[in-house]
Amino acid sequence: MPDARPPLPPFTFETATQKARLAEDAWNSRDPARVALAYTEASQWRNRSEFFSGREAIQKFLTRKWQKEHEYRLIKELWAFHENRIAVRFQYEYHDAAGQWYRAYGNEQWEFDALGLMQRREASINDVAIAEGERKFHWPLGPRPADHPGLTELGM
Repeated sequence: MPDARPPLPPFTFETATQKARLAEDAWNSRDPARVALAYTEASQWRNRSEFFSGREAIQKFLTRKWQKEHEYRLIKELWAFHENRIAVRFQYEYHDAAGQWYRAYGNEQWEFDALGLMQRREASINDVAIAEGERKFHWPLGPRPADHPGLTELGM
C-alpha cells in the first residue's frame, strides 16, 4: 500500500491520538503540499463557510490561509473516535499583517478511507482577538515540542 498513511482505521484510543498529533505536526509545518498528501484525491472539505474538494483545492486553500495567518501555531486534541472517524478540538494562534493576534477555537470531524487518508473534513472555527501578552503557544515555528503541554494541560 504505497499511499497508506498509518495509523489505519479502525482506530483505537492510541492510534486516534497518534493520528491527531500527526495532523497537528503537519499543519504546524505550514507546507500546503505536505499537508494535502494526508487527504484523498477527492477529499470533501467544509472549512468555516467554504466548501471544496480535492488535493489541489486543499493546497490552494492552505496557501491562502498561511499567507494571512502569520506565526501560526496549532494544538489539536482528540475528542472522540469510532471505527474510521475521529473528532478533535483545536486552538491555534496567529497574527494578521497589522500585528493583531488571534486565537482560533475549533472542532473538526474526520472520516478516513481504508488507507488512512482523510476523505472528509468538516471544521467549525471562531477567531477571538487577543493581546500579544495573552498568547500561550510560544514554541519556535514548526511542530510543537513533545514536552509542551496540550490544551487540557494548559487549562484551555
